[in-house]
This record gives sequence, C-alpha cells and structure tokens, in this order.
Amino acid sequence: MDTSETSRRVIDEVDLLMANARLRDELEPYRDESIDDPSISRMSLRTENEYLASMLAWERAPALPIADWFTPSMELPAPDSLDDETLAQVLDRAIARLYSQKVVLRFTDHLSDRELYMIVYRDILHCCEKKVELPGKCLEWRCIEDNETWLRYYADAVERRRFQEEHDVDLPPSETPKYPRKLPG
Repeated sequence: MDTSETSRRVIDEVDLLMANARLRDELEPYRDESIDDPSISRMSLRTENEYLASMLAWERAPALPIADWFTPSMELPAPDSLDDETLAQVLDRAIARLYSQKVVLRFTDHLSDRELYMIVYRDILHCCEKKVELPGKCLEWRCIEDNETWLRYYADAVERRRFQEEHDVDLPPSETPKYPRKLPG
C-alpha cells in the first residue's frame, strides 16, 4: 500500500468520524434508546452514519396525509361513481402514482379491484404518514387487516406452522388468492 492510498483512507476515516459526530449532535434533541442501541457498535462507521442519517430524516420528516404527498393533492372519484372498467383503470393509475411517491402496496391479491380501490380511497390517501426521502426506502402498505387473511392467502407452510405453534390455534385452509396482480415495487 502506497502512502497516498494510506493518506486517503485516513482522510476518509476522519470524514466519517466528523459526519458521525455531526449526526449525533443533530439527533441529540430526539435522543432515545435507539441512538444508544448496542447493535450500532457492531456496524461499520459508514453503515452507522447511514443509520443515523435515516433516523434524522425520520425525525425531521413532516407527517402528512398521503394524498398531500402529491402536487396537486391526489384525489380520486368516489367508488360508487365508477363502473367496474373505469374503476380498474383509475385504480391502476392510482397505484402507479402511489408508487411514484414510494408507497408500495402488499397483500392485495385477495381483494377485488373495487375492494382495493376502497382501501386506497378511504384509508391510504387520508392516512397521515411521515414522508421520508431516503434512497431505497419506501412506505409499505399491507392491505390485510387480520392474521386469518394472511394465513389463508399469503403465509407459507413454515410461517403457518410457526404461527400455529406460537398461538395454539386452528389455521384456516390455505387458498390461492382470487385476484392475482402484478404491482410495482
């Protein structure tokens, strides 16, 4: 290793240490046990800085209705004003728009287009969430409300067995969802 490479590594390490100190100072007003998490000490300095930067972004992010993440605000027609074909088209555009703001829908294949549209229209767009702009991060919206639906349509054999052992309950039969979709994300 030549001296210029050694010198560059030392400078990089100093830059990382300075960034770490700055991030910790900026996080001080939000201080809780997550900043002092012992698992941080097992991270590389670069990874720790990424973790601290994501925490700082979270703390500073505004909580807004998801509809207001868009300019102009995202509005959808009332579900009962749409026929099935139009609703399916509006739903596809809404899902694509949500994805453009890093909102990813999961566990939707058990829902009809109208049922999924209702969730987007009634629940997702009005829900206040922190809008955090971090590369590779998204808001995952799970379109299930209970364990039974997850167990019936989405849990694999290992997850089903583990759930049964932990909760000592009878499981619903495993079924293939009726409305398979290819969603972005």
